[in-house]
Amino acid sequence: MVVAIYATLGLAGTLAEVLREFELLEASSLVMFAMFLLGATIFTSGIRLRPRGAEVAVLLGVTFVYLLLFLRTTVGPAERTHLMEYGVLGVFIHEALAERVSQGRRVPVPPVVAVALTAALGVVDESIQWFLPNRVFDPIDMLFNFLAGTTSVAAVVVLGWARRWTLRRRR
Repeated sequence: MVVAIYATLGLAGTLAEVLREFELLEASSLVMFAMFLLGATIFTSGIRLRPRGAEVAVLLGVTFVYLLLFLRTTVGPAERTHLMEYGVLGVFIHEALAERVSQGRRVPVPPVVAVALTAALGVVDESIQWFLPNRVFDPIDMLFNFLAGTTSVAAVVVLGWARRWTLRRRR
């Protein structure tokens, strides 16, 4: 995921122009695709069994929050991609850290480490843009990267909690 994000640094402006030319950058279908990708990542990460009870409620809540984030955010569509890119990255990092913990490795507070690493990678992304002539260094984008990582990792953590709570109630 990091390679995919960084690989687009030089191409993002050109890609945005092509999408804008075909009137796809502003299209709701692009936003819906991004929401689907992020939702699918959180869903597959947080749900490994058939969802019941609290899990369904949490999934609906997470879906509602992301829908509001995408539709009510006043920044442009290009900036909204940060929510998807760094949201997915945050989930991937969290899952990798959780796997290390399940293998007996010591990782202090995996959700916090996942958010910190996601934010750090976002800072590196924006810092690289400082040196590229066709890109703009923007601290607001760094904030979006941090918030995207935080929101997606929080969603996965809450889904995991709901799953454990549901399983305990079934016993």
